[in-house]
Amino acid sequence: MKRIIVGIVAFIAVLGGIGVGAAAWAFWHYGQDLPEYRQLADYRPPVATRVHAGDGRLVAEFAQERRVFVPIQAIPKRVSRAFISAEDQNFYEHRGVDWFAVVRAQLQNIKNLGSDRRPIGASTITQQVTRLFLLNNEVSYVRKIKEAILAHRIELAMSKDQILEIYLNEIFLGNRAYGVGAAALNYFDKALDEVTIAEAAFLASLPKAPDRYFRDRFRDAAIQRRNYVIGRMLEDGFITKEEAEQASAEPLRFRDTTDQELVQADYFVEEVRREVANVYGEQALYGGGLSVRTTLEPEMQGLATRALRAGLIAYDRRDGYRGPVSRLEGMDSWKDRLADVKAPAGAEGWHLAAVLEVSAEEARIGLADGTRGRIPLSELKWARRTKGGEFVGPPVQKASDAVSVADVVLVEKLPPQPAKAQAPSKTKDGKPAKPAAEAPAATDLYALRQVPEIQGALVAMDPHTGRVLAMAGGFSARISVFNRATQALRQPGSAFKPFVYLAALDQGFTPSSLVLDAPFALDQGGGLGKWKPSNYSERFYGPTPLRVGIEKSRNVMTVRLAQYMGMEPVVKVARDFGIYDNLPPQLSMALGAGETTVLKMTTAYAMLVNGGRKITPTFIDRVQDRTGKTIYRHDNRPCEGCANPLPENSPAEVADAAAPSVVPVNSTAATQVVDQAATTVPADPGAVPVVPDDRTQVGDPRTIYQMVSMLEGVVQRGTAARLKELNRPLAGKTGTTNDAHDVWFIGFSPDLVAGVFVGFDTPRSLGDNESGSSVAVPIFKDFMEGALKDQPTTPFRVPPGLNLVRVDPETGRPAAFGARNAIWEGFIPGTEPGADEGVLDGGDEGAGFVSQSDTGAPGQPSTQPASVGSGTGGVY
Repeated sequence: MKRIIVGIVAFIAVLGGIGVGAAAWAFWHYGQDLPEYRQLADYRPPVATRVHAGDGRLVAEFAQERRVFVPIQAIPKRVSRAFISAEDQNFYEHRGVDWFAVVRAQLQNIKNLGSDRRPIGASTITQQVTRLFLLNNEVSYVRKIKEAILAHRIELAMSKDQILEIYLNEIFLGNRAYGVGAAALNYFDKALDEVTIAEAAFLASLPKAPDRYFRDRFRDAAIQRRNYVIGRMLEDGFITKEEAEQASAEPLRFRDTTDQELVQADYFVEEVRREVANVYGEQALYGGGLSVRTTLEPEMQGLATRALRAGLIAYDRRDGYRGPVSRLEGMDSWKDRLADVKAPAGAEGWHLAAVLEVSAEEARIGLADGTRGRIPLSELKWARRTKGGEFVGPPVQKASDAVSVADVVLVEKLPPQPAKAQAPSKTKDGKPAKPAAEAPAATDLYALRQVPEIQGALVAMDPHTGRVLAMAGGFSARISVFNRATQALRQPGSAFKPFVYLAALDQGFTPSSLVLDAPFALDQGGGLGKWKPSNYSERFYGPTPLRVGIEKSRNVMTVRLAQYMGMEPVVKVARDFGIYDNLPPQLSMALGAGETTVLKMTTAYAMLVNGGRKITPTFIDRVQDRTGKTIYRHDNRPCEGCANPLPENSPAEVADAAAPSVVPVNSTAATQVVDQAATTVPADPGAVPVVPDDRTQVGDPRTIYQMVSMLEGVVQRGTAARLKELNRPLAGKTGTTNDAHDVWFIGFSPDLVAGVFVGFDTPRSLGDNESGSSVAVPIFKDFMEGALKDQPTTPFRVPPGLNLVRVDPETGRPAAFGARNAIWEGFIPGTEPGADEGVLDGGDEGAGFVSQSDTGAPGQPSTQPASVGSGTGGVY
């Protein structure tokens, strides 16, 4: 018996030795050429770059994997414990492999032999980290052996908290979320420290089926799995029984995205994306975890988008109706047929509808979801058919003139319309009858829509800093991502004239200088005939002040002025203001024949209103790396008063780094931008630090103000007079090219400048009656009305060194006492207008000044410019 026992023990020992040897051999054999696990010690996961608006709101994310890295110290215990209970309850006890769990899993696999069930494992969190980084998801025992070896090595090299930090930030949790930080935002719109026990348990349930549990049809399974995790947390002693009961009873609610207000700024965001990629590279953009604070003002961006879209739609309606999106082949199962029709790009926010019935007064429609509605005749009046750009048929008098049964059209839901008031009826004896109950407002009304073919752009900018506050580069980025604000080269037309006039003011002219508005011809040479520019009205008006010339946009005056000066001063001004780098010195360029962008034109006008200070347009205020360190700042001016540490309990607005403030510097406005990452305030918290104004001066502030005042006259008496309705200090200039291929308006208030362009991508005429005044000005008006709504009324700033004289704006001469139409005009001392001024004449043989009394007949050129005069200075 003793021998048998000894023999059994020896056999067991031999088997044990063989097992240990086999394990040692396996450890050695499969441990060869394994991936280097020490790389995990320098774990730097790809983190999404987040783009924020100027007020801190999230605008966009750029990422290959949407992840928000959260250090283990910042991960709440209820979150990490939920994952430990769900995935590896012995995490803090084992050394990489939970052998008891392995045995249990293998026994279950043996039991499942012959079935179609996938073999189960017993992977610990450490093994899952190994698989995520170093191995793959191959289902094999070889991979499991390698996984165990690497897990053991990782446990020897790293702490448990380090391993858990990697796991919780790396794991995919469905719905495009990597890591617990991104998942908390995606599912619950909460920071990680705000999630409840129930929400933490749900997050911990996701590794089991990351692409399933967040879907509505699996809601019951998700709750069941969540409650299982809660039960495990209770079993492991991480929560109390009361907490478990409360968490299990909590409804599973995900964030509501239906009413979520999103900042829609597709064209702006794309400009930011390109800029960041160019400077920091694609890898940093999509995985570097950058935080980009942009110049975008969300409310202003919304105004810009709506104003541009409304203006393009308004023009498109004047241009007529191009017909339905599609037509249904028969009305049987019309809802199913309608559901198969694809909405055109740019129709976001509108609905596809089938026309079911048509009467004289309305068209009855149906939507794919079964909703019924009506398009009243008033919303169809504009829909006169066109073909080849020409109207076809008579104006719309009844609904059938616009639409037909089986048409598939785009519609927009109208707000409830009040019922029409009816005249009170009378009784038989002539007395007023009892008033009838008020009819309910109509809620089933829709308007006919179509995606415009016309395109355009709007840019809004802070004129003192160059910060681009809003930008719309087209009707919809879904039609085309081509940005017409920054990428389209178009002719500005008359919108360029202010810079010709500015060159003239710098040459000694004044707003009251007279230029002859009369036929002009220039021999082009080479058998090309003569160039004969004409005014928009095709009329000529004789001797006219420069002010009136710009207000009424007189082409011939502009050409005559440019011919007298020569184009060199104009070329220099265009280059100094950043409109053109190399403008050809040809007279036609004085009328805006050169091509430039909306952004460049808007920037140039911004330098007019800021007194001639050079600015560079920017979309980005600041960039921070993944650690919060500021690696770029647009405003790098020194701030000596910002060196003291932030005092305790300081107001939030003092420490807030995002919002720039405007401070006066030498009678102009400059911007102080404080780094958000910095925790500094002025030495005296009640004082604003003096920040130096290092902007380059590109012109004489006095002549620039004269130009601003003349552009204010464009709004008061000229081609943009409809802007007077806003009752604000506004200035600007319209622009319309030959045959109205491009129409513009660039305008500004003292602290905001906006540029509008409208035209077809493939240039063609907008129509004989269309111009910058009829197309671009209404867009600017709608935008400015909203942008300035809550802003104080501020007059344009007058620089020192000017004398203000009351003049008649029509003649440029000093105004008579009591004249009602007189204005204050700014003159450089010594150039105030006299009683008789010379008139700039000229034509084929050149230009010169003649006496105003001789403009009806040839005269001798004067040797003095028209602006020369005399005065004693002061205000007149």
